[in-house]
This record gives sequence, C-alpha cells and structure tokens, in this order.
Amino acid sequence: METLTEIAAVIARHVSKDGFNATPIERVTLVRSSTVTMPMPNVYRPQLVLVVQGRKEVALGDRVFRYAPGRYGVVTYDLPAIGHVIEATPDKPYLCLYLDFDPVMLGDLALRVPPPPGTPSLPIGKTVSDAGAGLLDATLRLLRLLDDPAALPVLGPLAEQEILYRLLAGPDGARMRHITSSQGRLAQVGRAIAWIGKNFRDRFSIERLAAEVGMSSSSLHEHFRAVTAMTPLQFQKQLRLQDARSLMLVQDIDATTAAFHVGYESASQFSREYRRHFGEPPARDIARLRASPALAVVA
Repeated sequence: METLTEIAAVIARHVSKDGFNATPIERVTLVRSSTVTMPMPNVYRPQLVLVVQGRKEVALGDRVFRYAPGRYGVVTYDLPAIGHVIEATPDKPYLCLYLDFDPVMLGDLALRVPPPPGTPSLPIGKTVSDAGAGLLDATLRLLRLLDDPAALPVLGPLAEQEILYRLLAGPDGARMRHITSSQGRLAQVGRAIAWIGKNFRDRFSIERLAAEVGMSSSSLHEHFRAVTAMTPLQFQKQLRLQDARSLMLVQDIDATTAAFHVGYESASQFSREYRRHFGEPPARDIARLRASPALAVVA
C-alpha cells in the first residue's frame, strides 16, 4: 500500500484537471475525476489500466469489471465498453493510469519470456486482477521519471519493458500473447474486430464478416463472443451508438441526422436502441451531458 500511496502522490502532482491528461511519457495517460460520473462509453485499446485511488466499474457486453485501488485491467483488443467512476471526492479524487501497449516491444518480450505455467487463460479481451508488488514498483519507477525529464529518454523504455515483463510473466501472460499472435482463431477474431471498427456504419452479415477473416459463421460467432462478450452485430451496434452520441455532443447535430450518419435506416429504431443503451432518449441524454460536464468524464 505504501507504493500505491506514492504512485497516487506522483499522479496528483502531475494532473491539473479532471479527465484524460497526456504526459511526456509517450504511451502513458493519467486520469482524474473529483466526482462520481455517469456511465460513459469508450473504445478501450490494448492497454494496461491501473486504478490508484477511487473505484470504477466497466461493463463489456454482459460482464461487469470492478476496479479498486491496486487493481489493474488488461485489454487485448479494441473493445467498446461503458465505464463510470463510482467512488471519488474533491479531497480524494479517482486517479488512474493508462499505458498503451507498444506491439513491437511486447512482441519482442513475448519471444523471450516463457509463458506462465498453468491452464491457459480464457480468451476474453478484458480482465481485472490485483497488482503485485513487482508491477507496482515498476509503475512507480516509470512515473517518477515525470520528475526527472533528463533521464526519461533512457530509463523510460526500461521501466516500460519491466511493466510488460511483469504482465507477461504473471497470470495474464497467455492473454497478453494474443496481442502479438497472427495465427489461430483468436487472431482471426482480432481481424474481425478491426474490420467491424472500419466498417461499422455499413450493413453486413455474419456470413460476409466470416468470409473476410476466413472462418465459418458458427466458429466466428462462438469465438467472437468468447473474446468480446458480444455477438458481432451487438459489437457493431455499440460502435454505432457511441459514434452517434459523439456526433450529437461535439458537432451539435440532431438525433435523426446522427442516426443516418452512423448507418441506421430508421430514426425510431435508433431512438429505441439509444435509450436502452444510455438510459435516456437522445435529446435528453445530450442535454444532461452538456448540463453536467463533470459527470461525463470517461473512466
């Protein structure tokens, strides 16, 4: 806990506002929220997510992952999920670190670090675990470099490699290797996820998607759901709804225009699915977000 307290102190020194804060460390982003937030959608990239202070929940399909101080998550694919901060105050804000995985660095280490013993992990593309002392120590060493910019170019990659080593050698090691693999069913699922990410505004069938990645429809459906906790069409729907929400919020366009822009052919269907997903009809939801921007921090 002493290490975790020091990590929180370093983050607090270098974060001046709520939300996502870029850092001089290329792949590290620091997050702060001084209040609980409403559930907000986000597409999580392959990355490490370490909660240092406060608590949050993330829903991926029908699964809910709970973070507390000292718990970390590993994401191995681009996944649409909904997260919200459930414990935070101005005196003790929610603090979190994101480290995007460098595929080249990770691939090199995966060749040199033997897989951990035991049963292979389930293929789900997101998980949450308790951080061990080695992972916390390496994270602290990396963050301390924010106070030593002259040493950052030399020591930063070493600390980042140690973090990746701790993950590869730990209980998530087999799951981490999915990121670097180009063979097998999970690699094909990864290609299906990427294809949907590029084409989610267009109509497609499961047969079309299966042909794109070289799988049978039944095999794709089974393995895709195992990785994402969703079917391919549910995955597409989440991306469409998230995109439409962003368009309405940022570009100030109406719900019908947003619906057609992201691929819906029926404004009424869009409104029904939007309300089921976000809890409010489009206009009311966007008004709520604009009225309380502090509640809309992406966790």
